[in-house]
Order: sequence, then C-alpha cells, then structure tokens
Amino acid sequence: MNGGGVAVALPGRSLWRQFRRAPVAMAAAFVVLVIVGGALFAPWIAPQNPFDPAQLDLSNALLPPAWVNGGDHHFPLGTDDQGRDVFSAILYGMRVSLAVGIGAVAFAGVLGVALGLVAGWRGGAVETIIMRLADVQLTIPAILIALMVDALARATMSPGRHEEVALGVLIFAIGIADWPQYARTVRAGTAVQKTLGYVQAARIIGVAPLSIVLRHILPNVFTAVTVLATLGLALAIISEATLSFLGVGMPPTTPSLGTLIRIGQNFLFSGEWWIVGFPSLVLVVMALATNLLGDWLRDALDPRLA
Repeated sequence: MNGGGVAVALPGRSLWRQFRRAPVAMAAAFVVLVIVGGALFAPWIAPQNPFDPAQLDLSNALLPPAWVNGGDHHFPLGTDDQGRDVFSAILYGMRVSLAVGIGAVAFAGVLGVALGLVAGWRGGAVETIIMRLADVQLTIPAILIALMVDALARATMSPGRHEEVALGVLIFAIGIADWPQYARTVRAGTAVQKTLGYVQAARIIGVAPLSIVLRHILPNVFTAVTVLATLGLALAIISEATLSFLGVGMPPTTPSLGTLIRIGQNFLFSGEWWIVGFPSLVLVVMALATNLLGDWLRDALDPRLA
C-alpha cells in the first residue's frame, strides 16, 4: 500500500494474470521452452552426436523415419546420407540457431539502444547524424548487409580461420543490420522523457546526465526494447537460416537449422524428404512460437490496450 492506504498493483502480477488468460501465448511459451530446453540439453537428449565421425555408420545411411516401412526405432526421424540421426542433428542445429539469434539480438539491441539514447538526449547535429545513418541503412535490405559483411570476412580470412569465427561473423552480420529499429524507437522515447518534469528536476539538482539517462530514462523506454527484441529474435533466426541456406552461414561442421535445410534439399527430389522436412518444420515452429509470444507481449505492455 501507499501512504493513503490505496493498494498499488504490481506490474509483474498484472502481466502474469494477462498471460494466464491468453491460451495462445501460453502455448507459444511452452513451445519456446521445449525448443530452448532441447537445445540446451542436446548432448544428453540426442541419441548420438551427429557430428562425431566415430559415432556414424554408413550402413545406417538414408533410413526413413521409424514409422515408415524400412525405418529403425533407433532413428525416430530417419538418417541422412552420412548415417547421422536427423533428430540428433536438429537438436544440435537448434543450439547454433538460437545462439546466433540471441547473440544478434543482443548485439543489435545494445548498439541501437546506446545510439538511440545518445541521439535522443543530445539532439542537434548528433541526433541528425545518427538518425540519417539509420535511415540510410534501412533502405538497404538486411540480408544484403549480412551478405556484404560475410563476403568481407571471407575475403580477409583464410577458409579455416573463417570457419573458426563463422558464429561471431554471423552474429555481427545480422546484428549490424538490425540496430536502426532499436535506435529509432529509443530515440523517440528519450526525446519525450527528457522533457518531463522528473528529468528537469534531476537536472536542476545537479544529477549527472549519464546517471539521468541510465537510471531514469532507460528504464522508461526499456519496455519497447523488450518487445522489439522478442519479435527480432524470430527474424534473426530466419535471417541466419536464410544465410546458411545460401551457403554463407554456418559451415557443415557446425550446422544450424539453415545448414541442415541446405544439405537436405539436395535429397528432396530423390525421395528422402525427411532430411529437409523435419529441420524446416522445426524452424517454422520456432519462428512462429517466438512471433506469437512477441505479439502477445507487445499487446500486454501497451497501456492503450489495457
């Protein structure tokens, strides 16, 4: 309660109540938890390490799913041309896809939020330069920026070295393409917040600008950043899959879902549909569940819809 004896609603409890009343969001959250759990515990869940040559047997190559005639119950989703268990490959592939997606969102968020706070707080020429850079970048498709970054990395590194840093290059390539949306959102929120009374009062009593920005303005714009990050995760995962499918993402030795799809599509027309079908299905379900969760979070945190 406050000083007048009026109960104050806790935002967390309100959000939890809304979540319990949203079956679609609950289902999406459950799917996301299953996927994340499967990725984190892949070494313990997967029947084999599909990328350890010592565990592979070519006599098990191209087996169909277990419920199809000719299948083997040891390989529930079948095997590929190297005898790798497709189910195990998907679990390990999800780890890479999620790592790239989360890393790219974190990088884009940190860069975009920092530039947005600077632009909104300083204004003037600084704001103009940052926002015009964001506008210019938004005119270039994100996938094209990622392709250019990857091409630059390949041109300046040996093939072996590029494979070693492929994960970092992919995170940087996707993240550097997505920062403008964070910067624009935070800049707009900061420009509004700095005109409010509590910020003016903090300035008058001599609070340092950096402290005002980090302790007062940032928490008030962070809700929008959270929603952007949730929705951006699905886009980052899809971007990674697109790049890997085009052959400029993760190498076959450290495959993501996109790499598995690229490898599997070579066997689609020869009848081994499961090699590409199941990784594609998991990618769609992962992106859809994350998008649904992000849509619910956006609506739940929007005061105009309360």
